Amino acid sequence: MGIINRIGVIGAGTMGSGIAQACAVSGIPAVMIDVSDDATGRGTKTIALSLDRLVKKEKLTAEARDAALANVSGSTDYAALVTADLVVEAATENLELKLKVLRQIAGIVAQNILIASNTSSISITALAAVVSNPARFLGMHFFNPVPMMALVELIRGLETDETTLESAKSFVEKLGKTPVMVRNSPGFVVNRLLCPMLNEAVFALQEGIASAEDIDNAMKLGCNHPIGPLALADMIGLDVLLAVMNVFYDDFNDPKYRPAPLLKEMVAAGRLGRKSGRGFYAY
Repeated sequence: MGIINRIGVIGAGTMGSGIAQACAVSGIPAVMIDVSDDATGRGTKTIALSLDRLVKKEKLTAEARDAALANVSGSTDYAALVTADLVVEAATENLELKLKVLRQIAGIVAQNILIASNTSSISITALAAVVSNPARFLGMHFFNPVPMMALVELIRGLETDETTLESAKSFVEKLGKTPVMVRNSPGFVVNRLLCPMLNEAVFALQEGIASAEDIDNAMKLGCNHPIGPLALADMIGLDVLLAVMNVFYDDFNDPKYRPAPLLKEMVAAGRLGRKSGRGFYAY
């Protein structure tokens, strides 16, 4: 465990491609692994479009964009991870899927290679249980959109080694981001505070206290939030919010974390927010 010069990312979706972009712009080659060439191709296209927007805004030079794109590759073969110093699992927030992915990673990379999960709520200790040498495993929670958000939560599991945390901290700082050290607990820090607030906003809407627009305006103008809670829930994905609240409800065994019935109903209807075109707002 030492300097991280190359990374592998499992998943080429929103989070995976965002992590790969942040690394590539910082001069760290990144390979994205996904189930199909179409999936990795979409991830690479997403990165290219994002970099083009930065060039148009004069936040990145054309030369830097080209250099970053050269640092990104995609594959469907986990064997592409063998040269990575760090592998970040960025699969969907589903325990069984993450465990499956982590077993595959651990079966490919050397015993001293860092492995991290980008989970937003699942126990790092539970995930580490399927990884050989769990001392090299930690949570590395990036925030969406990854290229723009400065925070990364670094979560220590029961067996995470101090050198693992130090290597991860140096890596995050190399990306120009700020790490915060967090003890393993459901939701860690940000989601432990944020998701119950978003869930409470859904309760307020469900109870007819105010319209979605007025709830969001109240929090923007009254609390100086840059975006209202319901609009933010749409951005995160209502299915993701529901999954996190279910984890809280199960792990804490406390009724204050029960998901709002309206949230469950909207997810059941496929109204997931921005990614489905409709949530609390239409997109």
